[in-house]
Amino acid sequence: MAMAQAVEERAAVGERMTDRVREILSWYESDNPGTKTNIARLLNHGYLAGTGKLVILPVDQGFEHGPARSFAVNPAGYDPNYHFEIALEAGCNAYAAPLGFLEAAAARHAGEIPLILKLNSHDVLYPEKDPFSAVTGSVEDALRLGCVAIGFTIYPGSAHSREMYEELRQLAEKAKASGLAVVVWSYPRGSGMSKEGETAIDVVAYAAHIAAQLGAHVIKVKLPTAYIEQAEAQKAYTQAGVRIGTLAERVRHIIQSSFNGRRIVIFSGGPKQDNDEDVYDEARAIRDGGGFGSIIGRNSFQRPKTHAINFLQTVMKIYAGEVK
Repeated sequence: MAMAQAVEERAAVGERMTDRVREILSWYESDNPGTKTNIARLLNHGYLAGTGKLVILPVDQGFEHGPARSFAVNPAGYDPNYHFEIALEAGCNAYAAPLGFLEAAAARHAGEIPLILKLNSHDVLYPEKDPFSAVTGSVEDALRLGCVAIGFTIYPGSAHSREMYEELRQLAEKAKASGLAVVVWSYPRGSGMSKEGETAIDVVAYAAHIAAQLGAHVIKVKLPTAYIEQAEAQKAYTQAGVRIGTLAERVRHIIQSSFNGRRIVIFSGGPKQDNDEDVYDEARAIRDGGGFGSIIGRNSFQRPKTHAINFLQTVMKIYAGEVK
């Protein structure tokens, strides 16, 4: 009950528009009032309203990994409405999902939480070293469902990356003209890259920068390791003395690579971790490195509901500075 009241109080503050949210909106100089309003809706909703921080619940894993791998550990997750409830009760800034999950329960929750429609999806039934997602939703779908933004995944490093960049450009142009924000999942992957390289600091920084150059308002990347994949990048990091020894330092470099902190960058929660404290430590590093927050899927909905809500609220309190 106390948490619900705190969410309402923060949301009321957010509606008054804080200086921090105004500052963030000022970074998007070319965008129309509709798009800026929808970015503000993301930033002014839920427990973190008005702080400039975000915790988003994404549930695209059923398509991306398969239903059993995603939901069998907590069968309540097979129900699309369940995820709306978690996002709402926890006080998340937004809920993101593919077309089907949003269509299944958006009407009963109309106006209750900002929605992000994931416009492309990829399955694992056909093994491929160079992934290429299919477009599975439209800007019109996002508008019809009352979304504040579209979401789109790109795979920098894939042999098909150029086609994905062109698809994103076309969809982003239409979304922005319609007053929607653009959220880009930027996940390096491909036959020319090592597995370790997918989360290498130089590769993740590059992926974040590519998403920013493609016009993303919000960029989602994985947390980087200290490994450096590219030989030429190794020279640059060494010569410039870029600090990447701690996770907070690596987060700071990702933010720097995203227009020197003038784009919203949030970090993936990754596969489910059994120890909550490991995720909390990652949130602290994101906070201390100047990151804007987390987009946490499996570490949320694969936990029982009460646990998931308490877990998400602790992450939010870390970003709010209420938990060290």
